[in-house]
Amino acid sequence: MFDYLIVGAGFAGSVLAERLANEANKRVLICDVRPHIGGNAYDFYDDAGVLIHKYGPHIFHTNSREVFEYLSRFTAWRQYQHRVKACVDGQLVPMPINLDTINQLYGLNLTAFQLDEFLASVAEPRDQIRTSEDVVVSKVGRELYEKFFRGYTRKQWGLDPSELDASVTARVPTRTNRDDRYFTDTYQAMPLHGYTRMFERMLNHPNIKIMLNTDYTEIQGVIPYGEMIYTGPIDAFFDYEYGKLPYRSLEFKFETHDVDQYQSAPVINYPNDYAYTRVTEFKYLTGQVHPKTSIVYEYPQAEGDPYYPVPRAENAEIYEQYKVLAEATPSVRFVGRLATYRYYNMDQVVAQALKVYRTIVAGGNEKLELPAKMSRAREMEPAKARAVNGNGHSKTNGSGLLERER
Repeated sequence: MFDYLIVGAGFAGSVLAERLANEANKRVLICDVRPHIGGNAYDFYDDAGVLIHKYGPHIFHTNSREVFEYLSRFTAWRQYQHRVKACVDGQLVPMPINLDTINQLYGLNLTAFQLDEFLASVAEPRDQIRTSEDVVVSKVGRELYEKFFRGYTRKQWGLDPSELDASVTARVPTRTNRDDRYFTDTYQAMPLHGYTRMFERMLNHPNIKIMLNTDYTEIQGVIPYGEMIYTGPIDAFFDYEYGKLPYRSLEFKFETHDVDQYQSAPVINYPNDYAYTRVTEFKYLTGQVHPKTSIVYEYPQAEGDPYYPVPRAENAEIYEQYKVLAEATPSVRFVGRLATYRYYNMDQVVAQALKVYRTIVAGGNEKLELPAKMSRAREMEPAKARAVNGNGHSKTNGSGLLERER
């Protein structure tokens, strides 16, 4: 008998499996519908021998010393600071918007102080910041909003920024200096030998057994276990009782080129041109030395693996109904992006999983780990009772605006 069945072998599931096995001496079975561990961070060598990220670029960055030191147990690091360019008006300019972006775009020679004045002169203050459009227009004005944000957002989300929560564009800073790094976190690095190698070391423990290509519903009632940790889509777990939670998905198109370097930056965003949003060249990220190079185009789409929860008030309301069911579900803990319908960075998922582990060993009863408070749980109806008793649950897990770290 296993002490825990963990559904999903991404960051949330793998961190909890490692902690429970290594620190608490629990027997853990971890399963995933995919044929590999690592979730959306999975990387592998393509046919040309280039290390690529199967589900788009994953850039690790964090301000948490605890998270960085924890992951350092399973990998050495390659120091890496991410830089992005955007193709705007036929020019490749730094993104996020900084002093060089404005000077290059408009042929100016502003200082940092003058850029402050420039942005203040074009900004359109809003009494209330409610939408993604409000966030950007109030900071940089209508013209820069149209050049850098609106088209990209419409491609990425299938919605106008005026229809999206302010949190989407609030993730993207505007700088008045020449700092062209995409992230400014204390710790910025890439696993030296890739994410998959890191996950392999994390899960290499005699108390951990792994089943891939396996839907957890196929082994429920067959393999005995004490408690479940579920990291898949929460709506699927409850058989879409309140309907499907909306996600945006991506289609990836990979190419290998017989050149050492294909483009002038690790990632180039295309806010206004083409159907794809960005192109990533992996060798920048990995530091691999290879005579060829591989790139990936990202095409946002409505259907497919769930990557990005769509941040709108009506979707949050649907999730709250599922959260009621989750909090009333015995012996199941819901952890991770899909199980909590949140757009977390990798380090946030690791931090959440470590917190859940501490709750478990402390004997806590928290079943759902999410920052937002629940208003008031209600009694379960008979239909919900059937759902939480393990009948007919569905698939396991899969995984911004502008540069997105998944």
